[in-house]
Amino acid sequence: MTLVYDYFTLCKPKVVLVMLVTVWVGMHLAVPTFVPLNTIIFGTLGIALAAGSAAVINQLVDRHIDAKMSRTEQRPIACGRISPRAAFLFSFCLGTAGLFILNVYVNTLTAVLTFITVLGYAVFYTLFLKRATPQNIVIGGAAGATPPLLGWAAVSNDINAYALLLVLIIFTWTPPHFWALAIYRRNDYAKANIPMLPVTHGVKFTKICIVLYTLLLLATSLLPYVTGMSGSVYLTLAIVLGSAFLIQTLILFQTNHEQRERGAELAALRTFSFSITYLLLLFASLLLDHYLSNVI
Repeated sequence: MTLVYDYFTLCKPKVVLVMLVTVWVGMHLAVPTFVPLNTIIFGTLGIALAAGSAAVINQLVDRHIDAKMSRTEQRPIACGRISPRAAFLFSFCLGTAGLFILNVYVNTLTAVLTFITVLGYAVFYTLFLKRATPQNIVIGGAAGATPPLLGWAAVSNDINAYALLLVLIIFTWTPPHFWALAIYRRNDYAKANIPMLPVTHGVKFTKICIVLYTLLLLATSLLPYVTGMSGSVYLTLAIVLGSAFLIQTLILFQTNHEQRERGAELAALRTFSFSITYLLLLFASLLLDHYLSNVI
């Protein structure tokens, strides 16, 4: 059972679950009423398997880095419980199965977009961007922002402007989300020689960037209302959630990390955790507004 659990954790199930929530919202926003059950089942399964494959490749490539960081040193590949060869074969099987399911039971467009997403995250970001620039998470965030587009394409078999708007929201959300974690784990990244923004430009500069990106995110999150994609229910909730996220980043900004106080470290962790709650509730707001407007 331990080995089974190790393979399961290789897929980063918590990360994949958050991603799938945005996939499901993308699916449901693509139609005025309800999504066909077979599309939900096969779309979810195919995208989840492909995402798990990318997560395994990420840990395979980063195994030497993971071994140096306290947050990741117990990952199955990093500590030797699963061999690199076994991990590669597992990833290949997951990815192949996921893309096959999408291509045969959903549509080719979703399979192609999913393949591009996996390639962008597992290869372009993990192999190159992560080690090359402190803007790694900004540029690489494009790959992580595509799940709602995948969900939309699974239902409509096209690339819709509204779906791209959902991608833009996640793209803008990614830097403040991940930089908060990077502040909390900056010593790990420094030890592993990864050029995360808090390591290369300092914590104070990173906190300023987090606040500015959160302001940009608040503005971006209003675009579904401005473009007519969503109504007043979503607008109200987006303003409330965005304001709450902004307040949390301002609290983070005011803490003194240079003194290494435990409270200051926890402020970064709270900001990271709240960012996940924010994204889930924001997408739930899109779904609530959609069905209040079109179904009820």
